Amino acid sequence: MQRSLHIHVADSRPLTADILSAMANSLHVEGISRRFGTLTALDNLSFSVPTGQVVGFLGPNGAGKTTTMRAIFGLTDLDAGTITWKGSVVGQAERRRFGYMPEERGLYPGMLVGEQLQYLGQLHGMGASDAAAASTSWLERLGIADRADSKVEALSHGNQQRVQMAAALLHGPELLVLDEPLAGLDPSGIDDIGEVLTEQARSGCCVIFSSHQLDQVEDLCETVVIIDKGRLVVTGEVDELATSGPRRLVVRVEGDRTASWAEGVAGVSVSEVKGGEVRLVLDAGVDSDGVLQLARSAGRVTEFVFERRRLSELFREAVK
Repeated sequence: MQRSLHIHVADSRPLTADILSAMANSLHVEGISRRFGTLTALDNLSFSVPTGQVVGFLGPNGAGKTTTMRAIFGLTDLDAGTITWKGSVVGQAERRRFGYMPEERGLYPGMLVGEQLQYLGQLHGMGASDAAAASTSWLERLGIADRADSKVEALSHGNQQRVQMAAALLHGPELLVLDEPLAGLDPSGIDDIGEVLTEQARSGCCVIFSSHQLDQVEDLCETVVIIDKGRLVVTGEVDELATSGPRRLVVRVEGDRTASWAEGVAGVSVSEVKGGEVRLVLDAGVDSDGVLQLARSAGRVTEFVFERRRLSELFREAVK
């Protein structure tokens, strides 16, 4: 049986027209808090996830991501805060229109794949024939139609992930919440799931997913929300975050594996040296031509290019 979600008012900020407009087209989490004994899992956490986007929900282990997702579905009680969907407090009626893929396996291992999906579709209010048709369609779309008559326990981890994705999608959800959907997938599986998530967002669905595979998050997501210790630390559009902050320069000098020439240069810090390639962070007043001359003094320069800030770099800065 699902536990009820207790809603409390987190603060008394006035609801401006902009805030109300944003809430009417988004999942809005406002001031949610949750303690487990002496552990604070969520600490006055607030953020919004707009419809029509794929949003990465990121944070280190224990940051509160899974607790937040479970709270959206009423599986974790809150000590304070509100969760709304398109301006309405989330209740059982709203959750029937949501799709959820938990990190832990949420399938019946001894049940046939096709029968299980039909059953889950009917739990979401679909008729038997509609659930059967949607099950067949999504198994085909996710490349496992030939496993409809297999038991879940007979499938590989990657194919079980695909079945669980189908279970989250088959009733046509308005909001899709996925906890580590890319875990255990091979590159083709990651591509397949990524295409599905992008398609869902383009159709108007609100997609939020957590992952530690930051390269894939950077490729898939328009927006990211990063939390740490139950608090929001960074949120924004990926492109805007990638181009913010100091200039970043990637330099490679032929035959130089240590990039010792870059050490101690005023206004220049070494972010990473890997495989003979050095990543530098430049202060505002640093002349890049001067950096190029220093690199040339060490050998033939084969790479010298300004680079966007990687999501992994932003993540480390946010949670350090």
